[in-house]
Amino acid sequence: MAFWWPIIVLAFAYAICRFLLMLIPPNVPSIDVDASDVDERSQAQENSFIYIPPRGRTQQSDRIQCYEPATMKYLGCFPALTPDAVKVRVAQARKAQKIWAKSSFKQRRQFLRILLKYIIEHQELICEVSSRDTGKTMVDASLGEIMTTCEKITWLLSEGEKWLKPEYRASGRSMLHKISKVEFHPLGVIGAIVSWNYPFHNIFNPMLAAVFSGNSVVIKVSEHASWSGCFYFRIIQSALAAVGAPENLVEVITGFAETGEALVSSVDKIIFVGSPGVGKMIMRKAAETLIPVTLELGGKDAFIVCEDVDIPHVAQVAVRAVLQSSGQNCAGAERFYVHRDIYTSFVNQVAKIVKSVSAGPPLAGRYDMGAICMQEHSDKLQSLVDDAVDKGAEIVARGSFGHLGEGVDQFFPPTVLTNVDHTMKLMQEEAFGPIMPIMKFSTDEEVVELANDSRYGLGCAVFSGSKRRAKMIASQIHCGVAAVNDFASTYMCQSLPFGGVKDSGFGRFAGIEGLRACCLVKSIAEDRWWPYIKTKIPKPIQYPVAENGFEFQESLVEALYGLNIWDRLRALVNVLKIISEQNTVAGNKRND
Repeated sequence: MAFWWPIIVLAFAYAICRFLLMLIPPNVPSIDVDASDVDERSQAQENSFIYIPPRGRTQQSDRIQCYEPATMKYLGCFPALTPDAVKVRVAQARKAQKIWAKSSFKQRRQFLRILLKYIIEHQELICEVSSRDTGKTMVDASLGEIMTTCEKITWLLSEGEKWLKPEYRASGRSMLHKISKVEFHPLGVIGAIVSWNYPFHNIFNPMLAAVFSGNSVVIKVSEHASWSGCFYFRIIQSALAAVGAPENLVEVITGFAETGEALVSSVDKIIFVGSPGVGKMIMRKAAETLIPVTLELGGKDAFIVCEDVDIPHVAQVAVRAVLQSSGQNCAGAERFYVHRDIYTSFVNQVAKIVKSVSAGPPLAGRYDMGAICMQEHSDKLQSLVDDAVDKGAEIVARGSFGHLGEGVDQFFPPTVLTNVDHTMKLMQEEAFGPIMPIMKFSTDEEVVELANDSRYGLGCAVFSGSKRRAKMIASQIHCGVAAVNDFASTYMCQSLPFGGVKDSGFGRFAGIEGLRACCLVKSIAEDRWWPYIKTKIPKPIQYPVAENGFEFQESLVEALYGLNIWDRLRALVNVLKIISEQNTVAGNKRND
């Protein structure tokens, strides 16, 4: 016992020291970011008119017109960069990356801390900008923009350097005298083309991984979220300047399709978040220069409810999951499968919640749901509902609207449908809206088959009173992420990779896999005991190869990999015998 006392005392002292160090706040400078032109009060007079976008066609010009989808108030315009202008930005980023590649992890962590400090101190401003540009509520913006980004930053601060350091691997039987390791080097310039649904996080997500791993990054923001994207870019610029990073290390560009095409053809890797159709075009363009591609292409996630759940609780989670698809314009839960034993009770509970939900301009009052970001998307949602009703579905509940201004049509009421099946477009096509189709199932085998009957494979959520049962169902669903007795919790665990299969894309961002995907992965083998032991070609297989060269190889293979220890020993003896004979022959030749 006397032996353990010093160890216990030292461990206790170490823990106390660590705790005391935690009480000392880190020295993180503050940054000043000009927000005068995004403050709603300062814009009240300058941009007070209502913008009426042209219907029936996508705007394509040398300028991007931005407006609030919830109020149609004009926000401003931004240039649509030409391909030549994009190439100039990428060239500047490439020059900056060569300097940044030599930066220390200490400098990179300080950059992250400065960003984190600014985000925490300016949550309301960041959420308000996101809300105005995409129509989501402040709460939805906090959940989807602030929390996810802060979680990613803290994970990188805690574990990022660890996963970018050389990783040592086993050398195997034939290379015992070697050290084997994997090194992770920056790729160069990472390109990202991101969607409008999370304008803040969609910029910060690829930027954080790229910059922390020593790359530069050029991000094309969506034409539907250019106003917010250009403001968020200022935050990054100020933080980079505060740590002495080279100019142009991070670039945010605006434009339409040709801008994105030029970016793909100029960078060393492309990350794309968007639709399957555009994802396929990105792949074709990337094939011209053979650069790696990560595609996150949306989903049609299954939300499965077994009969042994807490119905009121799961109903609240389900409504939150589907309203995220509108308020945050994200690909959330879109297919709901409920066990027939609780089907009626669950539908009644959900209908009660949805009827209490009100939609309206998120900054004009206490609304539960905001606007639809995409112009004319509400027409598509209504067509999906109409198709389902025509084929036998029933609308059992709809939410209500608050006061909408004149000319505002980018809202869609949360809608619950029953009696749905897979012949309906609503159960096959990505809706990207607040529609909740609920279908019955009888057995676990049936619901697994239903969940897998989709061209998408991003995620799923399974709820059951039996954790073992929920895990068993989730394990059989062909998708990239799964939440057991929860929804979307996998993305908040930033140590986990995120991505899908099938038409949901391939490749991963977030987690170790996403961080290392920004790297050139280089395998290294070097002598373990240099210069005392070196690799030499055995004489039997040196040129000219000896007559018993193949016999030597056969014996060597069996000596290294044979399943029976006695066979391996016998083969080893033969190997040594052949080498000895060859050495004797070589010695005789020298004497002659």
